[in-house]
Amino acid sequence: MKERVQKFGRFLSGMVMPNIGAFIAWGLIAAFFIPAGWFPNETINSMVGPMLSYLLPILIGYTGGKAVGGQKGAVTGALATLGAIASTESTMFIGAMICGPLGGWCIKKFDEKMEGHIPAGFEMVVNNFSVGIIGAILAILSIYAIGPACVFLTGILEKGVGFLVSHSLLPLTAVLVEPAKVLFLNNAINHGVFTPIGTAEALEAGKSILFMIESNPGPGLGLLLAYCVAGKGETRSSAGAAAVIQFVGGIHEIYFPYVLMNPIVILGPMIGNIVGIFTLSMLGGGLAAAASPGSIIAEMLMTPKGGYFANIAGITVAAVVSFLISAFLLKFFGKDASLAEAQAQVAASKAASKGQTIPAASTGASVAAKDVRKIVFACDAGMGSSAMGATMVRNKLKDAGITDIEVIHHPVSEIPGDCQIVVTHHELSGRAAERAPQARIIPIKNFMGAPEYDTLVKELLDARKGGSAPAPEAAPAAKEAPAASGDTLLEEKNIVLGCAPVTPEEAIRACGRLMVDSGYVDEAYIQGMLDREASFSVAIGSHVAIPHGTNDVKPLIKRTGVVVMTYPDGIDWNGDRVKLVVGIAAKGDEHLEILGRIVGIASTDEDTDKLVASAGAGELFKKLNGLA
Repeated sequence: MKERVQKFGRFLSGMVMPNIGAFIAWGLIAAFFIPAGWFPNETINSMVGPMLSYLLPILIGYTGGKAVGGQKGAVTGALATLGAIASTESTMFIGAMICGPLGGWCIKKFDEKMEGHIPAGFEMVVNNFSVGIIGAILAILSIYAIGPACVFLTGILEKGVGFLVSHSLLPLTAVLVEPAKVLFLNNAINHGVFTPIGTAEALEAGKSILFMIESNPGPGLGLLLAYCVAGKGETRSSAGAAAVIQFVGGIHEIYFPYVLMNPIVILGPMIGNIVGIFTLSMLGGGLAAAASPGSIIAEMLMTPKGGYFANIAGITVAAVVSFLISAFLLKFFGKDASLAEAQAQVAASKAASKGQTIPAASTGASVAAKDVRKIVFACDAGMGSSAMGATMVRNKLKDAGITDIEVIHHPVSEIPGDCQIVVTHHELSGRAAERAPQARIIPIKNFMGAPEYDTLVKELLDARKGGSAPAPEAAPAAKEAPAASGDTLLEEKNIVLGCAPVTPEEAIRACGRLMVDSGYVDEAYIQGMLDREASFSVAIGSHVAIPHGTNDVKPLIKRTGVVVMTYPDGIDWNGDRVKLVVGIAAKGDEHLEILGRIVGIASTDEDTDKLVASAGAGELFKKLNGLA
């Protein structure tokens, strides 16, 4: 049940959160330039209505459609959302959350039905007209059905909120919100429910208290300050820094481990938030738009003119009450629990909220090392990182004299049932265990040079040394046919050296653009590359990243191709350092020889740094194509 709620919550918030910047822009423009704002301006104020009525719902619908049906689904979802907007003068956030995914689902199902039935050369015509026709039909349906239904539903929700406000019951929402935050359902509640309704309220009143129910940093601050006073050991010494990060940085997740160590202290933030919401209600507090993240800085930036006293009072009261109750509970009921264990619990909850798993030393079935005959490396697409990991372990086994174990790579959804060990990224270990219940799962954090490789090889070698006789050598695995003669997978024009540091997203887009321009992939493949990175990082260690698409976008690959970009100054890739970026689009296994050569010349940080610093385009072209 919890997983289903989290999954639905992720889906709702996943449509709103990527567009929070647009909500903030709308809130700032409204706060500063409406007639009652700081700097009234009739011309700038003319944007407020269209942004709320058109821009924000269409962005939500576009994002929802894209999540289900890719780029075509995004456009179809936006068209369907426009129909809902046209049906009423009400703000269509809920309509967008329905129309967007519906448009994506419809175009996805159409593509599935048409797969393999489109004559060569007519793909573009079918793609464009299918989006246009389905989008137009859904837009009309939205005008007459979805829009009116959403107006009715929105009316019920608004009356429900109005009932809570008029009967002074709104503070009781904290009874649900605070425990939900620890379960990582906060984004689902805040951005999936409070933000859409609060934005509609803010249009009429200039502010909404709903924006502060979840984002108020006071309750968490009070809890952490209580640990500074009444905590023990490492929890007491670490709580002060955590309080600064939570209050100023808005990272509420940092106080969740402190709750899990002593679950009874949840009463502190809960009651603190109740009193804080009551104070905000009495003084007329609220924000002009969503505060994301929920830091004191964001709260103040989103506070409308004349609302500072009320909002500061609401935050302060929530912090004080949370502190007093939490300190009392810690003094009389607190346990000296392990912060590390609590942080591990938070990591597990956070991973579950994202549909992921966390690393473990080894999971799945128990398999004797002497019985291992097949090892599978699995990643999302089975195209890049798993292939490189398989190459490394295959070489290590060969060096150790072990020749009777087959090492292959596959997408995690296609793991064969006859393998004994599966090595996969820790975020995919749950899916791997479901797919291969008979196998032992070895989760790793990166595919290049993972320490688990040496441990595994040693374990297998020791098992064979202790056995009575070596097992018969396995028949060599059939190899994919190499690329056709004259077909160069890595062209010299696609080796770009000395790139200036950029963000990971920009680096992925640059690789994708090279692939599109070279005729390797369709434009939509780039989004598949970004989706792959969003699932887990394509930085695989040794200062190497290999951007490639998810398994879902493989049909968008026209022909196999590889591109290479170097960043001598390095890229901060979500905590990893990357200097060599290898973009991959592969229909089969033709690219594996190039990946194997990368393993040979960039197996350590030092190897990659030296290669990037000294090798020219011609030299890289020869080395990676096996010409030198």
